[in-house]
Amino acid sequence: MSARQVSMKDVPSLQGESLGVSSAVEVSQERINQFAEATGDHQWIHVDVEKAKESPFGGTIAHGYLTLSLVSAAMFELIEVPDADQIINYGLDKVRFMSPVPAGSSIEASAVVRAVDECKGGYQVTVDCQLRIPGAERPACVAAILFRYLGEV
Repeated sequence: MSARQVSMKDVPSLQGESLGVSSAVEVSQERINQFAEATGDHQWIHVDVEKAKESPFGGTIAHGYLTLSLVSAAMFELIEVPDADQIINYGLDKVRFMSPVPAGSSIEASAVVRAVDECKGGYQVTVDCQLRIPGAERPACVAAILFRYLGEV
């Protein structure tokens, strides 16, 4: 999938637009283990495959923050603003972890631009994102992501 190309001057026209759905990314046990190492979160439900089989989930699950972190790459897949001097991850609003992501599952992201506001040096864009296992009834994670696209308008 190639990213939707938008110029800085056209960023405001994105308000209310769906950016589509990203490619699915596998959340392997190896990825979960690497995330545990990077963050120091070695809770057994994430890294102890044998013990997790006895849990209500029937196996290990991804960290919520690992699931959330996948939104960054998904956004770069969905939209590109080539003439932006900088793209800044400005923060998150209303993050919720709605359902578990079992090890070995894949996750895809869908995104809708909720708001585009002028800010110093460019635009602040609020994107409503859902990360879900393809075909799942409920999303794994929902969040409003705030990006700043900076550059000449």
